[in-house]
Amino acid sequence: MSALPTSPPSPVSVRQGTAPAAPADPARRPAPDWRLRFAALSLIWGFSFLLIKVGTDGYAPLQVTLGRLLSGTAVLAVAMAVKRERLPRTARTWGHLAVAAFFLNALPFSLFAYAELTIPSTLAGICNATSPLWGMALSVVALSEDRPTRRRVAGLGLGFLGVLTVLGAWQGFSGLDLTGTAMALLASLSYPVGWIYVRRTLAGSGSSALALTGSQLFLGTLQLALVTPLFTSAPAGFPLLPTLAVVALGALGTGLAVLLQYGLVTEVGPTTAQMVTYFIPVIATAAGVTVLGEQLDWNTPVGALVVLAGAALTQSRPPAGQGRRPNRRGFRNRLRKPVSPR
Repeated sequence: MSALPTSPPSPVSVRQGTAPAAPADPARRPAPDWRLRFAALSLIWGFSFLLIKVGTDGYAPLQVTLGRLLSGTAVLAVAMAVKRERLPRTARTWGHLAVAAFFLNALPFSLFAYAELTIPSTLAGICNATSPLWGMALSVVALSEDRPTRRRVAGLGLGFLGVLTVLGAWQGFSGLDLTGTAMALLASLSYPVGWIYVRRTLAGSGSSALALTGSQLFLGTLQLALVTPLFTSAPAGFPLLPTLAVVALGALGTGLAVLLQYGLVTEVGPTTAQMVTYFIPVIATAAGVTVLGEQLDWNTPVGALVVLAGAALTQSRPPAGQGRRPNRRGFRNRLRKPVSPR
């Protein structure tokens, strides 16, 4: 899945090291360093679980998700209008985007909202950290080109060990709500399913990442708009704090965050960009404890350090000359793929 030379590469089809370098534009203001955007994305998504918790205090979970998607779609619609992006033109692309909207937006957002009715926001954020683990396991089956290295396997395994430490696995997960925890884990599984589907179906679609993302969120909003009235009644009022939480959740946690995420994927590759997942539980835990007064035991910060160590190991690279020699087919494929400078 190489990028088309006639159009900008879509982040959904870019793999680390395969994005062509963009031509320099002296009149364009340089973007902030990717590490700053990485930190901003970590903060936004880390606080999203707190915002979900606050939103469910005044609205049903599906209503929280619908409001989130509406706000996020509005942000991307403005960005598309400013950049004069064109919507996808083929019915095939819209069909694939509808499936992607379900697995990447409608389903996981709703599951997390339902989960936080019975579990703390800190636990929901921790469950979200299992997404790369699910993704690596699924990519081995579905994406033959994504063979994980030993370092990445070790890093992801260490990260998962940190999650188990935070959960207190040695205590038999006593005191956990199994239904809510299962919903949060299923939501985390839904993300890599959606990303793998996108990579297999929308690579080289000819549309920009912004156009694809905005269209995807629009379709997710339609899905929730159809489903929500069937399972919920109209809210009796619009309480201020939950309403502000839902709007911020959508505008920041879905709209702005998606723009930041795709920019990071294009610049530093999906492997590094997805490491934001490991910082989310740390920030979600800090927010839940300091703002919502959720309980913090000793194993939570210890587990968080293990998670960060796993993230650092996953991003590390083997010393030069110690990697596995590529076979002839792999060498020929590398020659055909443009490589971005580092």
